[in-house]
Amino acid sequence: MMKKLLCVSLVIMMLVSCAFTAVAEDKYLGVMLGTNVMSLDTNLATDGDSFEVIADCIDGLLQMDADGAAVPAIAESYDLSDDGLTYTFHLRDAKWSNGAAVTANDFVFAWRRIAQEAGEYAYMLDEIGNIKGAAEIIGKETDDLTTLGVTAVDDKTFVVELNVPVSFFPSLMYFPTFYPINEEFYNSLEEGTYGTSPDTFLSNGAFVLEDYTPGTATLSVKKNADYWDADRVQLAGIKYQVVGSSDNALTAFRTGALDVVMISGNQVAAAEKDAALSQNLKVTGAGYMWYLSFSQTEKNAQNGMLANANLRLAITNAIDRDTLVDNYVMDGSLATYTAVPPQFAASSTTGEDFSADQDMFADYVGYDPDKALEYFDAAKAELGVDEFTFTMIYGNNEGDEVAKVAQAIKEDVEDALPGLTINLQPMTKAERLDKMQNDNYDVALTRWGPDYADPMTYLGMWVTNNSNNYGFWSNAEYDQLIADCTTGAYITDYDARWDAMYKAETLVLQEAVIAPLYTKANANLIAAGAEGIQFHPVALNRVYKDAAIK
Repeated sequence: MMKKLLCVSLVIMMLVSCAFTAVAEDKYLGVMLGTNVMSLDTNLATDGDSFEVIADCIDGLLQMDADGAAVPAIAESYDLSDDGLTYTFHLRDAKWSNGAAVTANDFVFAWRRIAQEAGEYAYMLDEIGNIKGAAEIIGKETDDLTTLGVTAVDDKTFVVELNVPVSFFPSLMYFPTFYPINEEFYNSLEEGTYGTSPDTFLSNGAFVLEDYTPGTATLSVKKNADYWDADRVQLAGIKYQVVGSSDNALTAFRTGALDVVMISGNQVAAAEKDAALSQNLKVTGAGYMWYLSFSQTEKNAQNGMLANANLRLAITNAIDRDTLVDNYVMDGSLATYTAVPPQFAASSTTGEDFSADQDMFADYVGYDPDKALEYFDAAKAELGVDEFTFTMIYGNNEGDEVAKVAQAIKEDVEDALPGLTINLQPMTKAERLDKMQNDNYDVALTRWGPDYADPMTYLGMWVTNNSNNYGFWSNAEYDQLIADCTTGAYITDYDARWDAMYKAETLVLQEAVIAPLYTKANANLIAAGAEGIQFHPVALNRVYKDAAIK
């Protein structure tokens, strides 16, 4: 049986290799994806791989430059009113891949649809973007979509009205939630089919969707000859391939089947020691923070035992994060002890990294088995229970280091806290997300990547009833601090806002709402001659508009 499996694997690898070799002559870039792209609908996509492919094919009002700054895309320029409440975007001449002009109405339609359908990322319109009328539509207080603060003055003028000034609003415009959709094309499709195939998806960006079926392991895009900035795009296209393990990623790179892969664990060490491979190794910050989420409702975790803060503090102080990153992840990831990860959000007045001080919350989060046991004894006394059994879920298709990390956490916690048992339950990422969204779990090993360069992209998650508040934690003081930072007293007082966000983060860690673990780095292998790929820790991890194969 083993020989038969090996033969099948070799045949598959040869076929994949031949496929990528063939397209390499046309300067297609072979790129690894970590998981299947489940949706190209901007209202349904929730993961970085899906966002990457959407951004390959669609331009928003603005785009990221190499340093992550917001620069013109479909909008040639914009004006901001003196009170900071009205943005007027002036659109360039651009086309959809069916020949239709890109107009201001495409943005009006897409944004109204996001608010009306109230998907997982709809909160970007109201809680983050503070767009006038968004909260009322998303909250089903009104079904009048014309009350959303977006207007097509004419085909080339798009106006956005905000409730309060939002200093980072331009950087939101390169996030896929804010991308346009052609209304006539969308309405011509059968319900629920938008973005499920090349025939049901329009591009106005650098690439056009060439081959795609939801949930499959391959996907390709080709250069959009009608792109407004087509002279900039040097690739003929990109061939994506889902690779489920670091071993297979390394093999695909060595054989030339893929030009860009991500590796972790022992494969990184092997690449560093290999004279040829080490020249192809590039470590980049991915922005994603991995953490434990605890369900705090009575329906889970022994009838709500994890609602006890001391029990959660015991778990978070039992975990050796340095060993996690040094012995299991092994790709340059950083052990993390803050609720906002390091190296992505800097103060607009001082330039200081919000999370530069990783010892700031040492009283609440760290690796201290003695302190963990003290918290555990306090929890047992409060709850009147001496033994606990929880199930921790994690994705078995989110990188082969994740299972090792889950096992290491189990061992750390069970060693430090006698009487506490953690059962591990692997599943697909989609299944994990479904369980978390429906409050059907005890503990989850999960991650979050920053959508924009501000601490609020993390802190906003733990507001009461936020769609990403998977632990269902609620704290009135915390909610007020976030409100002060987003709609209240501190919206134009940047230093006071910064201080308030630190206070909010303190509450999250004092109560161990989450247990931060590590901030992910990507150890990339990039083929010689493949140049110009932009790597970012925020919003879009990889951008290919300047990529080329020399």
